[in-house]
Amino acid sequence: MDSSYIQTTGNESNGLEIRIRNLRKTYVDFVLKNADLSVANTLRRVMISEVPTMAIDMVEFYENSSVLADEFIAHRLGMIPLTSEKAKDFKYTRDCTCAQHCKYCSVEMSLHVKCTDEDFLSITTKDLVSSNPDVVPVLEDDADRGILIAKLKKGQELHLFCIVKKGIAKEHAKWSPCAAVEFEYDPYNKLKHTNYWFEKDKEKEWPLSKNAAEETPIDPNQPIYIGVETVGSLSPESIVRTATKLIEEKLGAVQTSLDEEIEGADNDENMGDTWY
Repeated sequence: MDSSYIQTTGNESNGLEIRIRNLRKTYVDFVLKNADLSVANTLRRVMISEVPTMAIDMVEFYENSSVLADEFIAHRLGMIPLTSEKAKDFKYTRDCTCAQHCKYCSVEMSLHVKCTDEDFLSITTKDLVSSNPDVVPVLEDDADRGILIAKLKKGQELHLFCIVKKGIAKEHAKWSPCAAVEFEYDPYNKLKHTNYWFEKDKEKEWPLSKNAAEETPIDPNQPIYIGVETVGSLSPESIVRTATKLIEEKLGAVQTSLDEEIEGADNDENMGDTWY
């Protein structure tokens, strides 16, 4: 899906301007204006590491006669992307009052497969049974087969129980909703970044990218081109919205702390004037 609408925040003179160039199920490409690199990089880092999702956190094995060790399968299960649009409705484990896990901070999943055929049996994410229909493995392949977990031969069995929890990628990469986040600026090299770094031919080694079509060589405005590819747990627009909200909350916390410090300093100064 291609989009060309413009969304502006703040006033018209200095508000952030976002123009979406391409929006698909797991990818968004947009142009960010009236923002410097620090803002773009902050947005990139928050999207990668601080947007909460759901992921398998604990696995208990009842039976595993496959050729793969328990730890190997557990690691594979942890990296499976799960639908996380409802992640905001769950509590973090550290914030929940339960002893280990409950419906407010976790989701239970189970898997029990036994091969009775002569051929190999493929176990995929479609074999995982979730206690919550809002948190299930992401199915993105064209054949709707799911992600391969293990293969069993006749007589082998895999039976396990999983606990899904809410988290962010700062704790573990399995909670990252992004496969990749990219951003580019200055496609015409007006800032001369490449003048001091090329082997033989600057034009061949640093060709103009497709984003150069968005600018003229003398355009004083420096747009930043951002692309976000998801793993499927969240839609790209949800990731961008959540990241911007998290940044606002962080800035709000800083502002509140500064106001309290300033107010405290003013009170101390006023109290000092009354001493004799």
